[in-house]
Amino acid sequence: MQIKKRYFGTDGIRGKVGKAHISADWFLKLGWAIGAVLSKNKQATVIIGKDTRISGYMFESALEAGLVAAGVNVKLLGPMPTPSIAYLTKTLQADAGIVISASHNSYLDNGVKFFTPKGVKFSDELELEIESYIDKPMSTVVPQKLGKAERVNDAAGRYIEFCKSTFPSRLNLKNLKIVLDCANGATYYVAPNVFKELGAEVINIASTPDGLNINKDCGATDLELIIAKVGEFKADIGIALDGDGDRVMMVDHAGNVLDGDDLLLIIVRAYLQLGYDVGGVVGTLMSNLALEEAVKDLGLPFARTSVGDRHIQAALFNRQWLLGGEPSGHIICANNHSTGDGIIAALKVLAAIQLFGQTLFELREFFKKTPQVLINIPISNDFDLNFAPVQNVIEAMRQQLGTTGRIFVRNSGTEPLVRIMVEGQDLAQLQQVADEISGVIKNEFQAI
Repeated sequence: MQIKKRYFGTDGIRGKVGKAHISADWFLKLGWAIGAVLSKNKQATVIIGKDTRISGYMFESALEAGLVAAGVNVKLLGPMPTPSIAYLTKTLQADAGIVISASHNSYLDNGVKFFTPKGVKFSDELELEIESYIDKPMSTVVPQKLGKAERVNDAAGRYIEFCKSTFPSRLNLKNLKIVLDCANGATYYVAPNVFKELGAEVINIASTPDGLNINKDCGATDLELIIAKVGEFKADIGIALDGDGDRVMMVDHAGNVLDGDDLLLIIVRAYLQLGYDVGGVVGTLMSNLALEEAVKDLGLPFARTSVGDRHIQAALFNRQWLLGGEPSGHIICANNHSTGDGIIAALKVLAAIQLFGQTLFELREFFKKTPQVLINIPISNDFDLNFAPVQNVIEAMRQQLGTTGRIFVRNSGTEPLVRIMVEGQDLAQLQQVADEISGVIKNEFQAI
């Protein structure tokens, strides 16, 4: 796993277990560094949650030890979705929330994300301050100032009730048969209870984590299983979450996939129908051009940010808008939550089904996307997006597309991949353009 030169990225720290910075002793030092910064003027409290990958137990203990050594009190929540940590950091009045997770990656990877007392990602300034402590000698406070650790036993119940509260009280999910794919991840307990308690018939798949099967052939990044199960059980809807529960994909009864762009537009239409002052909608550079046009047709402004829910959240906050998301399934409903939440986004779509009296298939038919070609290329550690031959081919292909399309090439923030997106009207031309760019990258930087 590629690790940025900085300790922190836009989505926390992530890497292969035992490699680079991602090791138990480094987590110990990280816990101490966070504690040293947070406990300058008081005895701070930090909550820790994790997903279901096996290395989470080791890293949880290491973080706990480092925080306690710095004089921080720790509340351990166990396996919980990432969005629940953002919520519980606020409701438990903690000074920070930490999630041990590598999101949609395999069990071989792990990482860590951070939330402030307001339930948003750490600022660059706070990250830099913590980084400055990483290289300092680690010390332990005097015994009487050591932190204490305790388990929070009602964390899951608290979050289940919160998720349910975001669904309109006059509606319910009775007569809906849902296939729910929890990716053998952090939502395996919370999500089924949310949908069942709202009245749905829920068929659980990929909800038996063993520490090694998180995201394996399931979840929001691998939809073949849920498509098959929706057909097998003749379900109305399939809901696929990722390993830490902050993104969602859905499948209609006919097996058609709805990604984050599809779902976001459905939610926007429902909010307008309910009379919300949405303000505008935030997407990313990866959002489909047709989403931008559809939002504008609804009379709303549309803004694009860099990829990542952190950037979406910041844009929503700065503009005081309510809705934003990205094709990968991170969707933020800012009137309910401060971060992307797969369960809440799914509930908003299910509410739209009830509100409009239409099936998910019918709601999907409203939106016709602009064709896109997406390619992911494994790359070596020396990949440089600014390398002249790479930039030259990108510019040449932009000239070829002219004003009829878009090209977006970026490094993945979570994996050693370069992602190529080409968008326009002629699918054959898009594929040719994508192949030209990927060919140059493969020749120069293909991972062996």
